[in-house]
Amino acid sequence: MRIGYARVSTSGQRFALQISALRKADCRDIYREKITGKARQRPALNRALAALRPGDVLVVWKLDRLGRSLQHLVEIIGALDERGIGFQSLSDNIDTTSPSGKLLFHVLAAIAEFEASLISERTKAGMQAAKRGGKRLGRPPCLTDEQLAEAQRLRAKTALSVAAIAEALTVNRSTLARALGRRIAA
Repeated sequence: MRIGYARVSTSGQRFALQISALRKADCRDIYREKITGKARQRPALNRALAALRPGDVLVVWKLDRLGRSLQHLVEIIGALDERGIGFQSLSDNIDTTSPSGKLLFHVLAAIAEFEASLISERTKAGMQAAKRGGKRLGRPPCLTDEQLAEAQRLRAKTALSVAAIAEALTVNRSTLARALGRRIAA
């Protein structure tokens, strides 16, 4: 069975072109939704994916109607392939039910993996450059130097517990305990 999926992003867009193409492609059921492609949850797509059985084919008018990014497309199509389900994009001439379509999918998957590796390398290089430049990475400290100094003074001069000091400084007890532990260890 061939199942179609159609998506438009805005209220100004219409389904007519996609639905017409999916009907001509012999799709028995067509799932449609009006939602941005960046949305993480797409109920109609989830229903279409759930309706597919081994041997079925998911058909879209164009690749960009299905996935948010190349990597997302590869994930969806790869999951379909693992379930024994084909994929066809009418406008892009991709059909994973044929050997050449499978080859094209694997090339797309390799490109997506390469793209992810490049992004990771650039991110790591940027973080290293920031560290070399003296920038502190990660979440900002919850305690100021003044709060930490006050906590150390109170710890040394009074019998107050860490919990009491944390309450006085309006910080979480475990945050203060970690900060005091780091300062003592340093």
